[in-house]
Amino acid sequence: MAVKKRFMGIALAAVALALTVAGVVIAATDSNPGGLTKDPLTLNGYPPSSANLLVSVSTGADFSLSANVAVDFKSNKADAVVRIPVVVTSAAVELRLIQNRLYARSASASSGPWLDAKVKTPALLGVALELTKPDINLITGFQKTVTKSGYSTTYVFYRDHVALSSLLRSSTSSVLGSVRWTITVGSQGEVSKSTLAVKSKRTTTTVSVTVLSYNQPAPVATPSNVKPIALAEIDKLLGSKYFTSLLIPRDFTSLSRASLS
Repeated sequence: MAVKKRFMGIALAAVALALTVAGVVIAATDSNPGGLTKDPLTLNGYPPSSANLLVSVSTGADFSLSANVAVDFKSNKADAVVRIPVVVTSAAVELRLIQNRLYARSASASSGPWLDAKVKTPALLGVALELTKPDINLITGFQKTVTKSGYSTTYVFYRDHVALSSLLRSSTSSVLGSVRWTITVGSQGEVSKSTLAVKSKRTTTTVSVTVLSYNQPAPVATPSNVKPIALAEIDKLLGSKYFTSLLIPRDFTSLSRASLS
């Protein structure tokens, strides 16, 4: 039971990580909702009511996870199936974020108890606005390249000698490294993929989000038969070397708007 509880805690910690990353990316750009008909993700200037995403986080061979995430922006709910490598195979956990509660259980279980913890749910509508048409011009302070292929446009932002710190641990210490941020948008400016790669001398953190579809049904039901897990248990896991090795630029919001010196 202790092992199962610890594994579920890791899954909850993974979602906490995803929410932290989403908050940082949302803060770094502003939205301004506004074509080619062949673009399957066109939104016609309207924020999506839902989205299906593929999310991956890794630090190379040391740590990685991936997740299929369904988000209902109107009801501010999300469901995710997170795959975490375990020795020579992988385990999958289903998670649901509903009204400031985070629920988790094995994705292979069709019934049984859910573990849940109280968390602060971000305003997912802000994510919908950012996906509609992020204001790329607000991202300054980087070397920028732009390439086009069909109805897609890819922006690559790069900067070296950036102060980096742990994503999930408060600390005044930092290390120097580089940041490479790639954003791909469709014919109407809607986001189709975004990847943030942060590299230091010892490690590389890569966070990637790919949009699989917009405005497809994404029902997220509130689980029953739940067992609470203390946030202290998640905090212990977030303090492990696997999570503290995840790096992000210090003061990323202000960095993205700073001028190159």
